[in-house]
Amino acid sequence: MKAAAGISRLPERAWRHGVSSAAERSLAEETPIALTYNDLPYAVMMASPLDLEDFAIGFTLTEGFAAHPGEIISCKTVPHELGVEMRMVLARPALERVLTRRRRVAGYTGCGMCGLESLEQAMRPLPKVARGTIIQAEALRTAFVALAAAQPLNHAARSVHAAAFWLPGAGLGPVREDVGRHNALDKLAGAMAQAGLAPAHGAVLLTSRISIELVQKAAVFGVPLLAAISAPTALAVRTAEHAGITLAAIVREDGFEVFTHGWRIEMD
Repeated sequence: MKAAAGISRLPERAWRHGVSSAAERSLAEETPIALTYNDLPYAVMMASPLDLEDFAIGFTLTEGFAAHPGEIISCKTVPHELGVEMRMVLARPALERVLTRRRRVAGYTGCGMCGLESLEQAMRPLPKVARGTIIQAEALRTAFVALAAAQPLNHAARSVHAAAFWLPGAGLGPVREDVGRHNALDKLAGAMAQAGLAPAHGAVLLTSRISIELVQKAAVFGVPLLAAISAPTALAVRTAEHAGITLAAIVREDGFEVFTHGWRIEMD
């Protein structure tokens, strides 16, 4: 039975301390989401069935198809028996970018580069991000405390990632959750774009490890400071260094570690 949007309560048989008993467990839903541009199918992604307009718009922006939200003319949600189609219409320049890098496979949860046709596409050139703002170390640490309390899906299922925007002086802004860490970041980018929030004014917070795909998406979206509770990969660090992104990770109650462009975080 359904417990809440994006969550289902399913029966199970639990075995604890040597005793078997009937129980129920809250589990995260995932749904096939088909992305189409100007009636052309592009990809099918597995995602949590929430904030799908944010997801479609954010994916289009972080993949570099639309240079700005104005190139996305419309976005329509079309439910199907087996999933959901996000039907978008792009301006001609954005559509041409799609056609040059079109995926013809299903991209599964946790796979941010499924279907790329060449090494050049996987390691595509990235723009340099804006200077951004200086952030206090203690403020960044406490931002993650606020984020921990703003994840209803993960509190229910314990298997969902989150991405959030944090603005110095204003606190936590939009928070988006998804079973896929890439999807969570795409949903956040879409939410910020629709709200007119500029990523250069704050930091993006993640509850996952930082891989190269997340750094690439952050760079394309213009994120100057990316922070996460888990560790980055070595390639993610090198990519963030090249793109001018401050990369902070392994955020804990007692602090965090900074790998690139530490001048954006004031630690004294």
